Amino acid sequence: MYSGSESLNLNLVIDQVAKDKGIDRKVIVDLLEQAILTAAKKTFGQERQLEAHYNEEKGVVEVFQVLTVVEEITDPLNQLTVADARAKGIEAEAGDELVFQIFYRDEDAAEARAQDERYGDILQLKTYRRGFGRIAAQTARQVILQRTRDAERENIYNEFKDRKGDIVTGTVRRFERGNIIVDLVRAEAVLPLREQVPRETYRPGDRIQAYVLDVLRESKGPQIVLSRASVHFLTKLFEMEVPEIAEGVVVIEAAAREPGARAKIAVSSRDPDVDPVGACVGMKGSRVQAVVQELRGEKIDIVPWDPDPARFVCSALQPAEVSRVIIDEANKAMEIIVPDDQLSLAIGRRGQNVRLAAQLTGWKLDINSESRVREMREFARRSLSQLPGMTDTLVDVLYAHGFRKAKDIADASPEVLAQIPGIDKDLIPAMQERAREQALEDEEELARMEQEREAARLAEARRHPDELSPEERLLRVRGVSARVLEQLQAAGYKRVEDLVQEEDVEKLGEQTGLGSKKARQLKQAAEQYLEEEARLRAELDAEREKEKAARILESAAPSDAEVE
Repeated sequence: MYSGSESLNLNLVIDQVAKDKGIDRKVIVDLLEQAILTAAKKTFGQERQLEAHYNEEKGVVEVFQVLTVVEEITDPLNQLTVADARAKGIEAEAGDELVFQIFYRDEDAAEARAQDERYGDILQLKTYRRGFGRIAAQTARQVILQRTRDAERENIYNEFKDRKGDIVTGTVRRFERGNIIVDLVRAEAVLPLREQVPRETYRPGDRIQAYVLDVLRESKGPQIVLSRASVHFLTKLFEMEVPEIAEGVVVIEAAAREPGARAKIAVSSRDPDVDPVGACVGMKGSRVQAVVQELRGEKIDIVPWDPDPARFVCSALQPAEVSRVIIDEANKAMEIIVPDDQLSLAIGRRGQNVRLAAQLTGWKLDINSESRVREMREFARRSLSQLPGMTDTLVDVLYAHGFRKAKDIADASPEVLAQIPGIDKDLIPAMQERAREQALEDEEELARMEQEREAARLAEARRHPDELSPEERLLRVRGVSARVLEQLQAAGYKRVEDLVQEEDVEKLGEQTGLGSKKARQLKQAAEQYLEEEARLRAELDAEREKEKAARILESAAPSDAEVE
C-alpha cells in the first residue's frame, strides 16, 4: 500500500477522501504519517527512534530511523559509534544524528538490498523488513478508518452545534428499532421513538421536517437528535410562518402541546396596532393552516396572553365560557366556575382542554359547574355549621379560605385556624374534636350524594328521545354549547336532522359563522348522535314493551280469592 514505487501515488486518494468526507487534506496526511509510524514501531520495536514523513512529490509515506553518533554505545538500537560510522564511509562526529530511510523490502526490493549491503549490520532490520509493507498497510487502514470517523464526527458537530434549536429538513433513510434515521445530506440524524408523534407514519424516501433537539460531540450512535413531539417544534413552525414573530413584533409567551392531538399557544404584541392572534391566524387562516398541515392535522388554539392571571386562564380555556374565577395565590391554584352547559367543553375530551390550559398558564386549575358549586356551598354550610362556635358569617369566611367540610377543619393546624377572623381560640380544640366526628358523617352523606348524581345522570342519559325538545336534542350533539345552539337556531338549523341533511358544509359554516372546519365537525357529530339515538330508542321501546307485557300478565293473573 505505501511504498517507494511510483505506481502507487497516494495524492489522488487523499484528495478524494478529503472531498468526500469534508476533511482537511493536512489532517489526512497527518493521519497517514501517524498510522505508518505506529506500524513501524509495532514491527521494529517501540524503543526505536523512528520518524514518518509524507513525500508530496512521490505520494508516499517514508519511514526513517535516527541514529545518534556516540563515543561509547549505551543504546544499541538508536546509537552508532564514531568508528563504525567512519568504517561505512560516513564522516560524523560524536553528537551528530544520522537519518536512514527504511525501505519496504517486499515492494522496494532493490533499495532494500542496497541498504542491507551497506548499512544492514548497523540498522539491524534485515529480519523484520520483509513483512513490514503488509503490516503497515493493515495498521494504516485501521488507524485511518478510526481517525477518519473521529474527524467526520468533529466536522458534523462543528457544522450543527449552532443549529441546535432550529428546524431542519431531511429524507427518511431507514428504521432502527423504532427510531427513524434521517439523511440531512451532510450527516445522518436520528428521530427517536419517544420524540415521534403518535399516528404519524413514514416510509423510506419521505421528506421530513424536525426540530434539532440536541447535537452530541461524542457518541457511539448518531450525533444529531431530532424531535417532532417537542413543543419547541410548534413554536419554531410559527416563527417560520409568521413574519411578525420572526421580527419580534409578536411574541409567543407560552405554549403547551399534546403531540398529535391538540396544542395551545399564547401570544402578545409589542405593537398596539398589530393583533397578535390575527397575525398568527393569517388571511383566511392561511398561516395557522400551514402549521396544522405540517403537524398532520393537530388542532391548535391561539389565545391572547394577558398579564392578569385570571384573564389569561379564561382565554386559555377557550372556547369554553367562564363565569367566575377564585384565585389561591399561595398555592398558585384557581377554581374555575363555568355554566352547567359549558362544563364538558371546558374540561375537554379526556380532560385535554383543562390540562393544556394548566400547562399554558402554569396554574393548577379546578373546574366546577355553577350547580356543582352551589351544591358544594350547601354541603359546606351543613357540615361546618355542626361545629361549636359557628355562625353563618364564620361559615362564609371559612369557605372563602378554602375550608369546604369538617374534615378540613380537623386536618388544619390550630395555628392556622387561630389566624382566621371570627374564630374563638379557646374553642379550637373542641371544634377540631367535633370536626373529626362530623367528618365520618360527611363521608356517608357524600357517598349518598354521589350515588344520587350518578343515578340522575344515567336517568337523564336514558331519557326517551321522544321526550326531548329539539333544543335538548341539539345540545346532546358533541360540540354544541349554548352559544353554538343560538348560532345554529339563528341560521335556521333547529333540529339535529337539519345539520345532517345539510350537504353544503361551506354554507353551514358561513351562515352560522362557525367556519367550515367547525361545521364539518358538527355535521359528523350530528350523524353519530342520530345513530346512537336510534339504538337508544330501540332499547327503550323494547323495555317498554316488556313492562307492558308484564303488566298485562299481572292483571290477567287470578287473585287468591278467585283461586279459592
